[in-house]
Amino acid sequence: MTTAFQLPFERPGPLEPAPLLRRLQEQGPIHPIRTAVGDPAWLVTGYDQVQALLDDNRLGRAHRTPETASRTGKSALFGGPQGDFDTEQADHRRMRALLQPHFSAGRMRALRPRVEALTSALLDELAAQEPPADLHAALAVPLPIAVICELLGVPYDDRAQFRTWTQAAADVTDQARSEQGLAELFGYGQRLVARKRREGRINDGETDVISRLAMTEGVSDDEAAMMGMFLLFAGHETTVVAIGMGVLWLLAHPDQWQALVADPSRIDVAVEEILRAPGLGGGGIPRYARTGMEIAGVPVQEGDLVLLDTGAANHDTAAFTDPYRLDIARRETGHLTFGRGARYCIGAPLARLELNVVFSQLVARFPMLRLAVGVAELTFNPQVLTGGLTALPVSW
Repeated sequence: MTTAFQLPFERPGPLEPAPLLRRLQEQGPIHPIRTAVGDPAWLVTGYDQVQALLDDNRLGRAHRTPETASRTGKSALFGGPQGDFDTEQADHRRMRALLQPHFSAGRMRALRPRVEALTSALLDELAAQEPPADLHAALAVPLPIAVICELLGVPYDDRAQFRTWTQAAADVTDQARSEQGLAELFGYGQRLVARKRREGRINDGETDVISRLAMTEGVSDDEAAMMGMFLLFAGHETTVVAIGMGVLWLLAHPDQWQALVADPSRIDVAVEEILRAPGLGGGGIPRYARTGMEIAGVPVQEGDLVLLDTGAANHDTAAFTDPYRLDIARRETGHLTFGRGARYCIGAPLARLELNVVFSQLVARFPMLRLAVGVAELTFNPQVLTGGLTALPVSW
């Protein structure tokens, strides 16, 4: 068993493996740690263990005594326990049953032409600029926001406002700011549902997700607002990061970018490889042990914080050959970025759709795309839960 260390451990760069993480993986699949706020926890890094535990009912997001629970950070969203310990599993099943139909394969197929049109329009604007240009601001940020706004029925003109709140809610360093951002976001959702009712759009059978939730029997307006705002946050923040990191990974490996340009039929595999890449899912999904259990032979006590590091699992040599190498022809599948089983990400089909459209159009329209600065010059946002680039200068 390794000596406990404290998160966040130093990572040398966005495209390089963390030496400490690699040493930990060599020593075993589970490790005692201290979180960024100094609380005890277990970090699980082995692929087989993370895969199994993602769908293990002995772990959950709620805690019997939340006031004494270990925390990962100061975010109001994911820093500590969430939900009611006694009803958590039933509540989770109900939420998934309400939301999953809105992200079905049929709905995603119907949405694709609109995602393609939005992407094309943004790339038209990019092409009209003189290079270099910031791909983060030109594409990675506005596309996921536009898509999730249309899907949910959120006015796109409100994007600056709600993005300010989602960024605040995701703050892992300032709990007061995070709580205020979350409260502002929920209040906005309440006002949006009320406006839709007042204008008769819900009664007229609007097809956007928030309106449909508000029309669902047994769902209050407050609950529709809460679920809608959760989707607004989760449905754009993570995809912003995935687009930016995906472009960065490919451009930092020009042979892989050119292979994709030469053979666009590899787009689907490339998207899965991008989703597996470091920077997407690292750090550990927080779960609390609902009962005493063993993980890889290590006793874990009821109430212990267990961090399921999907980023580490996605780079376990037991599951992936040469895991730190980007390979758009990789044959191994099964990354854990979207989770597994009952907690598999509801929005995974939407994220895959957006990434597929983005890279299909980028390689076709900007085959000579390249980084305009060195990788070492890029900066990332460590203050928010999702991280990601602050800018991505490119030329073509």
